[in-house]
Amino acid sequence: MSNEQNEIYSKVVRAGKRTYFFDIKATKGNDLYITLTESKKSFGDDGDGNYQKHKIFLYKEDFEKFREGLDDVLAKIDEIKSNQ
Repeated sequence: MSNEQNEIYSKVVRAGKRTYFFDIKATKGNDLYITLTESKKSFGDDGDGNYQKHKIFLYKEDFEKFREGLDDVLAKIDEIKSNQ
């Protein structure tokens, strides 16, 4: 199965100097998983640009725990900001 065949949905988020890719993909057994990719352009000594990429794979058995953790952290950020 090629990469294009197993990609179900993709969302691109541009945030300052970084771009985030949220991709839903399927395994050969049609189990869904998510890849989160951070891409940031950097420049070498010669001035040529290249992209640094960091990727996380999130599997279906971890979706809910990941969501709970992210929701908790975002709520804490809101709480801290409102107390400043």
